[in-house]
Amino acid sequence: MQRGQIMTSPLVERIQTIARSARSRGGDTVAPHELGPAPRIAIIGAGFSGIGMAIRLTQQGIESFTVFEKAAEVGGVWRDNTYPGAGCDVPSHLYSYSFERRADWTRKFPKQPEILDYLGHCVRTYHLEPHLRLGVEIASAEWDDDESRWHLTTVDGHRHVFDMVVFGLGQLNRPHWPEIEGLDSFGGTVFHSARWNHDHDLTGERVAVIGNGASAVQFVPPVAEQAGQLYQFQRSANWLMPKPDVVFSDRAKMLFRRLPLWERIVRTEIYLTFELRFLAMRNGSKANKMARDAGLEFLAEQVPDPELRAKLTPDYPVGCKRILISDDYLPALCRDNVEVVTDPIARIEPDGVITTDGTHRPVDTIVVATGFEATDFLSPIDIVGRHGRRLHDEWKAGASAYEGVAVSGYPNLFILYGPNTNLGHNTIIFMIEAQIRFVLACIDRLREPGVEWIDVRPEAAARYDDDLQQALVGTVWEAGCDSWYKTAEGKVTNNWPKFTFQYWWETRHHRVADFELGRALTP
Repeated sequence: MQRGQIMTSPLVERIQTIARSARSRGGDTVAPHELGPAPRIAIIGAGFSGIGMAIRLTQQGIESFTVFEKAAEVGGVWRDNTYPGAGCDVPSHLYSYSFERRADWTRKFPKQPEILDYLGHCVRTYHLEPHLRLGVEIASAEWDDDESRWHLTTVDGHRHVFDMVVFGLGQLNRPHWPEIEGLDSFGGTVFHSARWNHDHDLTGERVAVIGNGASAVQFVPPVAEQAGQLYQFQRSANWLMPKPDVVFSDRAKMLFRRLPLWERIVRTEIYLTFELRFLAMRNGSKANKMARDAGLEFLAEQVPDPELRAKLTPDYPVGCKRILISDDYLPALCRDNVEVVTDPIARIEPDGVITTDGTHRPVDTIVVATGFEATDFLSPIDIVGRHGRRLHDEWKAGASAYEGVAVSGYPNLFILYGPNTNLGHNTIIFMIEAQIRFVLACIDRLREPGVEWIDVRPEAAARYDDDLQQALVGTVWEAGCDSWYKTAEGKVTNNWPKFTFQYWWETRHHRVADFELGRALTP
């Protein structure tokens, strides 16, 4: 049997099941109506989510919005992460808006500067500059029950009033610093990979890299070529797969430019290929075992030393932590000037790092690559909803939201790339676009005569979360490893546990009855 036959049949059967279920749910869409004035909308964050939301508003003829961005320029995670080798692990033709495709990508897997340039291009193309408020950080958002409005306060004390707030902060925006004894006392240079110190020259230095996730996999190879000695401190090994990157020829770019249909075909083929990978996200599945065999084979090909290979062999199912793709990381770890250290760090002294076995490794620079505060959604903004309830208090046991977008008790507030909408197998841009469509539908409801606010009903939110938690059972994310996909207590708050097309369908055909509408009192 061919590989396509093995993988495609379950997917087709699942699509058919979803379609049958959807047909039985008829009447869940909003009936057409005459729209009133558009609400005043605040968009917080100018990364892929915020910019995408702004573009779709302009395409709907809505101009009553403001985009607040705490940094001096747009770009989100692609503005902040400028470390050597920074790039995307999703092909360029899929890692872009479906409504703003680009034919002149220079390579299959885009690098950070090109993605940042793409976002700048989107801002210019859709004339978003007048809507941007750069260098403005929001400190709090408070719902006024009497006015049915959101009051936003900036960190410098300025107040703004809006009818609706859309958060586009993402999940990877606040660097996580590890709690290691003595880190503050280190006498050399220390910086986080998400805040790379480009003024510091690493040539010939002894460099300690703490963390071995997606960022380290990209910057370790170039740094290893530059440093005199590099110590890669690893708590647990990662599953790595090949990265089939290519530079697009002028002829290929010409074809993409002159034949838009070809670009669409390529984009669709990439999407479907990635979508099939969800089959490997079920723990113990045949697809997961196939992925494990592929990962072990790749490791054996790239790391001939059996002792080092043992250090780099994961002890958990593929996908439990983020799967990394790279063709040069493992060879970099085989270099004579690189040591993979698996003994835990006991403390850091002014001149080096001490591991629990008592070994002292003198270093000049420490690069912290320990990821982000991924489960602290919408932090550190203080958000107060109906009757004074505080969102972060309600999320102490782990964030949750209806379709990852709406939270009961917080009317006219929506989240893009919110709880349980991250992916382990496909592009987040697809999810963001589905969420934006969801928000646009809610805006239409707000524009109905007399409607002042829309809020998901608590029973609907509870039912949704129950279904979500049930869907997570049996996935690789609950297989026992530590990852940024879940809280310290073990609740998976970041990942979507189904195919992405199911999310697209659910957000497109959500139940009208799941929402409560607040109407203005008439005299």
